[in-house]
Amino acid sequence: MLPLEGVRVVEFAHMVMGPSCGLVLADLGAEVIKVEPLAGDNTRRLEAAGAGFFPVFNRNKKSLAVDLAAARREGNRAEAARRPPTS
Repeated sequence: MLPLEGVRVVEFAHMVMGPSCGLVLADLGAEVIKVEPLAGDNTRRLEAAGAGFFPVFNRNKKSLAVDLAAARREGNRAEAARRPPTS
């Protein structure tokens, strides 16, 4: 059994530092869920020297694509609907 089994981490990070931290947590047994934009993390499309970045720093993770802008708009509409009318 790994020390972080049963721990769930949601990662909202990209590039180097965030994915590195998530990688260590995943290697120690945590369930790491990487949240990406609908088009996918930009590091998926790196070429040349950066081509292997995404698979190396995101191994042992699950990925979820979310349209955060749409979720924010929906949240704002729901919040506005709950407000009492102004006179």
